[in-house]
Amino acid sequence: MNRFSKIAINSLAQAGMRYMPFAEAASENVPLSRLLRLAFFQLSVGMAMVLLVGTLNRVMIVELEVPASLVAVMIALPLVFAPFRAFIGHRSDTHKSALGWRRVPFIWKGTLLQWGGFCVMPFALIVLSRQEYAAEAPVWLGLFSAAVAFLLVGAGMHIVQTVGLALATDISPREDQPNVVGLMYVMLLVGMIISALAFGYMLEDFYHAKLIKVVQGAAVMTLILNVIAIWKMEARDRDRARKRLEPDDDPSFAEAWALFMRGANPKRLLWVIGLGTVGFGLAEVLLEPYGGQVLGMSVAATTKLTATLAGGSLVGFAWASRVLSRGADPAVMAAGGALVGLPAFALITFSATLQSPEVFILGTLLAGFGAGLFGHGTLTATMRSAPAEQVGLALGAWGAVQATSAGIAIALGGVARDLILASPLSTLFGPATPYFFVYGAEFLFLAATLVVAYPLIAAKVYGAARSGTT
Repeated sequence: MNRFSKIAINSLAQAGMRYMPFAEAASENVPLSRLLRLAFFQLSVGMAMVLLVGTLNRVMIVELEVPASLVAVMIALPLVFAPFRAFIGHRSDTHKSALGWRRVPFIWKGTLLQWGGFCVMPFALIVLSRQEYAAEAPVWLGLFSAAVAFLLVGAGMHIVQTVGLALATDISPREDQPNVVGLMYVMLLVGMIISALAFGYMLEDFYHAKLIKVVQGAAVMTLILNVIAIWKMEARDRDRARKRLEPDDDPSFAEAWALFMRGANPKRLLWVIGLGTVGFGLAEVLLEPYGGQVLGMSVAATTKLTATLAGGSLVGFAWASRVLSRGADPAVMAAGGALVGLPAFALITFSATLQSPEVFILGTLLAGFGAGLFGHGTLTATMRSAPAEQVGLALGAWGAVQATSAGIAIALGGVARDLILASPLSTLFGPATPYFFVYGAEFLFLAATLVVAYPLIAAKVYGAARSGTT
């Protein structure tokens, strides 16, 4: 790293010790500057998420005139790799390299996949859109190349995030892990916000050459950010390097998964993650249409809803990190997040009756806060449910369930809205009818989350009370 980079990171670290809610994650062995540098991988993941789901979504439909159904399929392709996150985490737990690393090789491979996908993507999209200078290219070439590009980026994102979080857990003491998790996800949100503003500014005057520059610039930034993140981050283990030449006695994925499932209610915890994620995610793509169609909010006003939701999540993560680092139970925190979601969606629903954008914004902020509590609680609970040698597997399981459930929820929310609009029920409550049904479904999913989570909480509360009386 050059002198300017060191000065920038040290300055950020010193400011963080005063103002960042996750500064307590730093310790004598793991200073905040090191954690911030490792968190750069989350900046690259956030940039990729914004580019795929936001910027390219609009560019493909509006400027390149690609059919919306085809765009939806392309954006959904990265979710194909979400269920494999548990396997990726397990492989990083047991990997033996000649250099004595186990996490770094996987982060590097994921980085190369992201980089390769972004390098191909702009040309593939131009061919897919059948522009005048690509009209003679066969249709299958555009479809195939665009699908490969999205798959490469999706696979890289999932690998980098899963193994990067495992590496953050490896280098952090157990008592500091809640704050470390919070810091990592704050950096994800920061990466998304900065990327959204930067891509919007750079593509304001759209033309095809600029699209190529922007997407390939994202490829270069991905490479730079991830190399900075992993530089001298993982200690080399000479014993692990020597074991590479010995007979492999590590458990297979099936054996490791069976061992993980024999832990403290992991199945119930995974059900809680899935149900709660669907509960918070069903209306994610419907907030802006709801504000515009039902409450008459302007485009500028509804656009700010995403920032409001992210701001609520940021506050939720900060508060959860502080409370969990003081010994609170993460399962209770997750259940509390689901509980906060109930009045949040009640406010969003009643804002239509009251015709109050202010109540709607308050409900959105509260929903983000609840989602932040829930996300941090479930992630910390998953980390603590596995022994140190299975952290990658546990984080991969959380990521697989969370990402898959989020994708399903977003798809179900949009499909449910369209089906209700086409049904005889569409006029039951006026323009708000389809949204009321979706918000009602969110209530049910969050209530089911609390029911499933109750035994986890009750067992620990009963155990604590019992130990206190003996």
